[in-house]
Amino acid sequence: MQNTGADKTELKRVIGLTAAILLVAGNIIGTGVFKKIVPMAQSGLNEVFILGAWIVAGIITMCGAFSVAGLAKLTSVTGGAFEYLRLCFGDLIAFLFGWGYFTILGSGSIAAVAYIFSQSVNSLVILPDPLQKWKDLAIGSIHPFGDSGIKILAILIIALLSWLNYRGIKNAAGLNNAVTSAKILGIVFLIVLGLFFSTSPTTIDSLTQPIVQEQGLGLLSLFFGIMLSAFWAYDGFVNLGAISGEIINPRKNIPIAIISGVGIVLVLYVLANYAYMKTMPLHQLAVIGENKVAAIVVAEKILGATGTALISSLILLSTFGYINAALMLFARYYYRMAQENLFFKNAAKVHSVYRTPHVALTYSMVWSCILVFSGTFDLLTDMVVFGAFAFYTLLAIGLIKMKRKGALKEKIPGYPVAPVVFTLFIGAFLVSVLIEDPVKNLIGIALILSGLPFYYYFRRQNRKPIELLEKKS
Repeated sequence: MQNTGADKTELKRVIGLTAAILLVAGNIIGTGVFKKIVPMAQSGLNEVFILGAWIVAGIITMCGAFSVAGLAKLTSVTGGAFEYLRLCFGDLIAFLFGWGYFTILGSGSIAAVAYIFSQSVNSLVILPDPLQKWKDLAIGSIHPFGDSGIKILAILIIALLSWLNYRGIKNAAGLNNAVTSAKILGIVFLIVLGLFFSTSPTTIDSLTQPIVQEQGLGLLSLFFGIMLSAFWAYDGFVNLGAISGEIINPRKNIPIAIISGVGIVLVLYVLANYAYMKTMPLHQLAVIGENKVAAIVVAEKILGATGTALISSLILLSTFGYINAALMLFARYYYRMAQENLFFKNAAKVHSVYRTPHVALTYSMVWSCILVFSGTFDLLTDMVVFGAFAFYTLLAIGLIKMKRKGALKEKIPGYPVAPVVFTLFIGAFLVSVLIEDPVKNLIGIALILSGLPFYYYFRRQNRKPIELLEKKS
């Protein structure tokens, strides 16, 4: 049974293996593959280090994927990473993960990508700015009415895709199949352009020293720094399990889908960044302005205005598809939290006709739209990257714990190498990131821990009547 609350309507298993693989890829491929080469080029490291960062980050992500795939064999109920953490470490850790996704990680990423989508539209067709006369009105440092045309379009896109998800997961998954397939074909086209049609003499032959003169720990710190950009682009591999309750044969199909999806993305990312660096030297990539996207500049160099139009359309498609996948997956975390009395209770409801967690979808939509108007989503999500990867590490540790307890008796592919490698590497990576920017990361940890009062509030408010009776007696 998928719903343990008062509402007895259940979610329906309709998602097959192909759709699940495309959901993994669709939830990972956002904008990182098109733009992260620029901050990496600005690091001063050469092509080999940059390509190495994408490969190493991809391999570590694959270790994480094997770990999450192993945990997927624990249960077939909805909830994914939230449910795995609950089974491994209890309600509190699981709640902090889910609350972090609702308040910042998930909703913030939806808001940020919707904003990028609107900015991309605005670069092609200038959007009206109906609230311009109030653009200087401020609430602290927040200007809610600045760039109002871009924000309104972002909110409309979130609302439209929330409505599509509301009307059935099959509709949303069908859209994701079409959009993600087109995204993959578009990135393959970009790779082919860069590898075979570039007239640039640039080659990946910088096998000696990085451009910068750092050595030892300084060089390692720079390498970890550019890997942060790569990890940001690979993020999303943990989320497929959120719809376990709607996947056919989840214990078999989720592990295959996670590993296959991450594998596809890894190959695409490495080849795409190789193609960028083959088309343009790093010093040119490094000076691409903040308002330009590397993939568009590369395509324009090869195809002129046609390349700009094609890749701009691809980025619009990519961001549109990501928002759809994110809305679908993240809402299931909140739905499962409500079932466990760790969220607003009505979020556990399932629509009697469409068989979707419609109230949880509404909460996700509303808060994401508020974050769009706040304009603070990029700052907030940057702050909690540290916390997100700490939770991912706990997932790998949780797999080891459950295997040692005997809760997972079947053979787990990649075990124990994958969870151990992931835990050790991400642990070292988090230490490096914390040393590099302690203030921002400690604030991020504090933001996640700020959910503690809500944890106790939900536990108290949603306590079952029988529990209250037992307490009185």
